[in-house]
Amino acid sequence: MIDRTAGIVLHNIKYSDSGIITHFFTEKFGRLPVMIRGIGNRKTGKNKIYLQPLSVVDMVIYYKETREIQILKEFSPLFIPAGIYGNMLKSSIALFTGEVLASVLREETPQKELFAYLVDSIKYLDLCESGIQNFHIGFLAGLCSFLGIEPGKRKDPEHVFFDFSNGSFVPVPPPHGNYAPREVSDILAGVFNSSWNEIGNIPMTGILRNEVLSALLKYFSLHFPSLKKINSLKIFREVFQTENEFKTFDNS
Repeated sequence: MIDRTAGIVLHNIKYSDSGIITHFFTEKFGRLPVMIRGIGNRKTGKNKIYLQPLSVVDMVIYYKETREIQILKEFSPLFIPAGIYGNMLKSSIALFTGEVLASVLREETPQKELFAYLVDSIKYLDLCESGIQNFHIGFLAGLCSFLGIEPGKRKDPEHVFFDFSNGSFVPVPPPHGNYAPREVSDILAGVFNSSWNEIGNIPMTGILRNEVLSALLKYFSLHFPSLKKINSLKIFREVFQTENEFKTFDNS
């Protein structure tokens, strides 16, 4: 059957000289891998730019519920994030974000509120001119509520450690060892209770930002074992041109 849906590009996997498998998060079906043939020819290839991570497209597919990989009939851009494509920092953030989403969004069921959150986040990243360096931290924090792992807010100032295992702030380091140190926990407490604009203005050194990001990834990995090593953090390191700006995350 032929069907139509809006979709967000998560990542692409090359399977032949002229074809790719693109993993989308769609409005109608949730996570959906789609085979795109003829990506090297003139008709389909000219739109290849719209298959970059976090691109939002309208697509027509040959859909069959029992088939693991659907087949693309045609697609066109719904929203062109030119501000992301033309900015190296934003592009690297998009690559990282798409990779994380590809790991944690596994269900092939529609989640319209989550889809709307992702589209709004992409538009914010596209247009924002300041606080970009904190975008991915705010994005991951906001994503938690849609994934069922929303952390509790810090209600007591004496609760200075964020416990990854139960998503709450506690007064002493938990015995299991899965917690964020005090300085990182302080930042997380602010992030979990702030708007996009406020998160963008939270002052952090490169090293501290790295530690906060690593803490969030650790929190995600405890609840989503599918979240493996994030390869695109290496690109962050190159873009920020600071050896210690981002360290490779490995949840092993």
